[in-house]
This record gives sequence, structure tokens and C-alpha cells, in this order.
Amino acid sequence: MRTLLDLILPASCAGCRAVGVGWCAECAAALAGPPTRVWPRTDPGVPCWALGPYAGPGRRAVLAAKEQGRRDLAEPLGLALAGGLARLRARDRPLLLVPAPSRTVAARRRGGDPVLRMARVATSWLPDSQMISLLRVWWGVRDSVGLTPGERVHNLGGRVTTLPGRPATPEIPENAEVVLVDDVLTTGATAGESVRALARIGLRPHAVLVICAA
Repeated sequence: MRTLLDLILPASCAGCRAVGVGWCAECAAALAGPPTRVWPRTDPGVPCWALGPYAGPGRRAVLAAKEQGRRDLAEPLGLALAGGLARLRARDRPLLLVPAPSRTVAARRRGGDPVLRMARVATSWLPDSQMISLLRVWWGVRDSVGLTPGERVHNLGGRVTTLPGRPATPEIPENAEVVLVDDVLTTGATAGESVRALARIGLRPHAVLVICAA
């Protein structure tokens, strides 16, 4: 079926539109360098890192994964996250990835949560690591597109929480290095609320890592 679809509608690179491949080597290279330290307008209280700017191949890939149903991008973007995490993580500690939360209606519209899929792929490439989806967004949170930094903070204030019945469980090692992962970092509002929600159950993130930062 995949071969038949490729004949009718050839696969194209999400980053540069090159025909015949979903994610080309050149676009992959744009996210393969060392993560860059970034400082969002709203400081989440932990160091923030990005694989690239919210422009070019990275931006187009994130938008394709979120808005165009490109589930195939979970593998290359997850691998890019794994590469960045391998450079940042402490070598002598287990790693815990926590995906940033997505609005339920948005995840349903997209056929699932792209960030969760990327994080799951990333852990499959990293030794001594696990991914646990602990965060959720309460009802009433609006889509952040078009909101000012102040409006984003107000929109999310107190509305990111951990899932009921999912506290810091025994399967999480006490010395785990906790990293919050997301696709895009803009104002830092989501990251800040996520860090606070995790801190309330005894998990203090050591860093935030995203595919792109605006």
C-alpha cells in the first residue's frame, strides 16, 4: 500500500519538499548539531535548549507533524531529540523524558500527540532512559497561536497539572535526570507551568529541550 501511494502521491521531504523521501539527509543535518542554549521571555526556572531555530527545515517539519498528519516524522525528529539529549545528559544518571502537554482537542484533531511520539522514539535510542507522560492541560485553555506573551501566561496559569493517580512513582529512580521535551519553545509559558506542575509531585526538571525555538 505504501508503494502504491508513493506512485500516486510521491513522498516529499517535510523540510525542503524534495520528492522521494520523507526527511532528507540535508534537512536532518540542520537539527543534528549541538543543542543551543535559549532564553525565553518567561523564564521556566531551568536551562532551555533547542536543536534549531523556528525557521527553515525544523519549522516546516514541526508544522507538518502537527498540522499535516505527518506521523512518519516522529522517527527522524525523535532521533534528533535523542542526539541532543545524548550531548546534554549526565553520563552516570538515568534519564526521564516528560513530554510537554497538549490540549486534548488538538491531539484528537492531529490523530495523537506528536511530541509524545517523538519522545517515545528518543528513549528507544538512548540507554537507561524512559518516557512517562505525566502532564495534562485543563479545559478552558485556548490555542496559543496569536496570543501575546502576557496572554499566554494568563491562558496557562495554573492549568497544567499532573495526571490524577500519577505521582512520582517508585519506578522513577530517585537520581533520574528529568528533561521536559517539546516541539517548539516560544514565550516559555508552557515550559514554566510544566516545570511547576512536576515540582509539585517532587520531580524537578533539569532542563527543557525542544526541536525549535522562536
